[in-house]
Amino acid sequence: MKKHIPNIITLLNLFCGCIAVVFAVNSNFTMAGIFVGLGIVFDFFDGLVARWLKVQSDLGIQLDSLADMVTSGIVPGIVIFKLLEIAVGAPDMNGTSEAWNTALNFHGFTSSFLPILGFAITLASGYRLAKFNIDEDQQTYFKGLPTPANTILILSLPLILEYQNSDLMNATILNPLVLVAITLLSCFLLNAPLKLFALKFKPGGFKSNASRYIFIILCLVLLIVFHFAAIPIIIGIYIAMSAIDQLVVKRTL
Repeated sequence: MKKHIPNIITLLNLFCGCIAVVFAVNSNFTMAGIFVGLGIVFDFFDGLVARWLKVQSDLGIQLDSLADMVTSGIVPGIVIFKLLEIAVGAPDMNGTSEAWNTALNFHGFTSSFLPILGFAITLASGYRLAKFNIDEDQQTYFKGLPTPANTILILSLPLILEYQNSDLMNATILNPLVLVAITLLSCFLLNAPLKLFALKFKPGGFKSNASRYIFIILCLVLLIVFHFAAIPIIIGIYIAMSAIDQLVVKRTL
């Protein structure tokens, strides 16, 4: 029976992802964020429990990525799609948009073409997860931005709009060119040949884990000060600190 426990936890991640999809489609980004957060928690604990019970399996690895594809692949694609819809303006009954003057009208589904670009994140996430499954090196580090981290980054955008209500931030986030740039950057970071440290503590105390402790402290301080607006800053710091970590490792070799 115990060999099924990690898989049940993974399926809870998938379930949360499905619920998050429903909320994201209905532009309820707060609830989508809550269920994505729950899914990420289950995603963290399924592997932990599998190692603790010593029941790791190939099935668990595949199931984990399939669950992540929904929670951390489909959901961020929908969020960018909805934000781009808001940014370019909803098409009218004739299928035109004042901002972009091009629209797709298919069996009652009407949308400007540009929002569909948001699903590039879903495609990039699927590609990244497939690579992760066949890469045996990613045990103590990640190659490219992990899909949960990318999803948190994308979900922070509508939450900043909803809860921080800054004219400057609102205008920036709802600028179509900014959203397109974020989408393309997100796709690149997901599959970039960047070694990013995992938050798994190494033996050896503080010295061996200094970057991880510093990163966690910075995250807490930034979240307290800037709230949701801290998340893009945190992702940037994560990438920068990982790059510094790699430089230090190379110099010590």
